[in-house]
Amino acid sequence: MPMLDAFIPEGALSPAAEARLLQEVTDLLMQHEGIDPANEKARAVSLIFLHRPVVYVAGALTTSPRYRFIPSVMEGLYDDKRRSAIVREITEAVSRAEGATFEDVAPRVWVFPTEIADGRWGGRGVIRRLPEFLAYALGDEASADGARRLAERRRQEAVAVLEAARGAAATEAS
Repeated sequence: MPMLDAFIPEGALSPAAEARLLQEVTDLLMQHEGIDPANEKARAVSLIFLHRPVVYVAGALTTSPRYRFIPSVMEGLYDDKRRSAIVREITEAVSRAEGATFEDVAPRVWVFPTEIADGRWGGRGVIRRLPEFLAYALGDEASADGARRLAERRRQEAVAVLEAARGAAATEAS
């Protein structure tokens, strides 16, 4: 269920190229969430908010378009590998939309994959959690996977805090 804030300056792309880009980005975000892009239930709640920024570079209006994409998902859906792939693939999609090379487009594209902490994703007037969403999109059996992902995330965070505390204690002791 990707939720995307796409910042694309007015006229940066033809309407057809922009439509293809937004479709492609939706599909790739769904794939990186582990959801088949053909899943109509998940597609129905995959939203893009298109923003039309006016962009300045070093205080002057830019002459070439700059793009910013902020895909937001529930906590537990991204890891470092997925975030890296999303940044690369969205940049590649923009290069295809512009008909330019990756090298020409990459300096003008920013992607900020964002996870919303569990218990902070609201929709339809209530808080939604990852296990509930996965059950909705993929079936009841997927709920356990969501709970497992969140538990693993909490374990990794706890290990990182403990390692940082050990490091700080070792530094103080020296």
